[in-house]
Amino acid sequence: MVGGGPGAFIGEVHRKAAALDGLTTLVAGAFSSDPAKSKQQGEALHLDPARVYGSFEEMAEREAALPEDERIDFVSIVTPNFMHFPVAKAFIERGIHVVCDKPMTTTIEEAEELCRLVAAHDIVFALTHNYTGYPMVKQARAMVENGELGEIRKVVVEYPQGWLATKLEDVGSKQAEWRTDPSRAGVSSAVGDIGSHAENLARYITGLEIESLCADINTFVLGRALEDDANMLIHYKGGARGVLHCSQISVGEENGFNIRVYGTQGSLSWLQENPNYLHVRSNDGPERVYKRGNPYLAEAAQRNSRLPSGHPEAFLEAFANIYVNAAHAIEAHRTGVEADDIAMDFPTVQDGAIGVHFIHKAIESGKKQAWVDASYEAV
Repeated sequence: MVGGGPGAFIGEVHRKAAALDGLTTLVAGAFSSDPAKSKQQGEALHLDPARVYGSFEEMAEREAALPEDERIDFVSIVTPNFMHFPVAKAFIERGIHVVCDKPMTTTIEEAEELCRLVAAHDIVFALTHNYTGYPMVKQARAMVENGELGEIRKVVVEYPQGWLATKLEDVGSKQAEWRTDPSRAGVSSAVGDIGSHAENLARYITGLEIESLCADINTFVLGRALEDDANMLIHYKGGARGVLHCSQISVGEENGFNIRVYGTQGSLSWLQENPNYLHVRSNDGPERVYKRGNPYLAEAAQRNSRLPSGHPEAFLEAFANIYVNAAHAIEAHRTGVEADDIAMDFPTVQDGAIGVHFIHKAIESGKKQAWVDASYEAV
């Protein structure tokens, strides 16, 4: 692991998720840019001191020099955004697989460079858009793919939070400090942090690609350098329309991430705070509620569940599903066996590039106060 030092939230989430199914073991890390803090975290995790490093450069070099059966199989990158690119590049160039937090990079150029590097070095690269790991999200995707909703006409996706309604970055909140700092977060706060999840979830479920968008970007908290609220109208290729809203200043909201997809024959809705249920509706029948853990669900939804129906699964399990599938893909790569489609079902480096492109186009539109071409061609 690179990042995830003392007091880090997302690093601990990644460690728990990676360990949940017993497929991976944390053996090495550069947990902080401060060598003393990295050592402190390594001691807390009871790691071999020889494999707790003072920098990611040292870790990449020394791990790559170990025999193949001793070195790390992959690195988990959980640093602030601006460090994702140099860390990923260092390990990819040494033939080490990568699991990286989102957004993948802070610039489009860096994102596309990672796409080229992953292809050149034949690396498994997984991006932790963890909401794609929820069983009922996978059920929603399967239903759209099977045509059960008909042709998709409209997508409404929202991610409201309220935690940055005041200037927490000025009162010692580590999470607020880096997310609102352009030098560490990049060009965006709200869109980069949670709007990117909204774009990714809509694309994952529907398969729709953005053609153009018009964004209203706002910074409500005085003195804040980046936006804390965004509202967008979206035109998808093929004619569907979308509405995307993300906010960090919606007082009282925790993580009200939700999506509604409307087709010619039916619609569906999913709420992250109540994630074990998928609601499906039509004009000519009663509402249906699909419940996690049942045998009538799509194979992908069943294989990404761990408990019988009625026992809630949520955030950590969804995160763990990214790690499980990435682990299977890495093992398949190592042994020369082709992994099946469900094992390969995780966000990739190309998804990362699309997400970074979306962030920049949203900010561009907000600054211009105009519609912009947001179509993207894969590298």
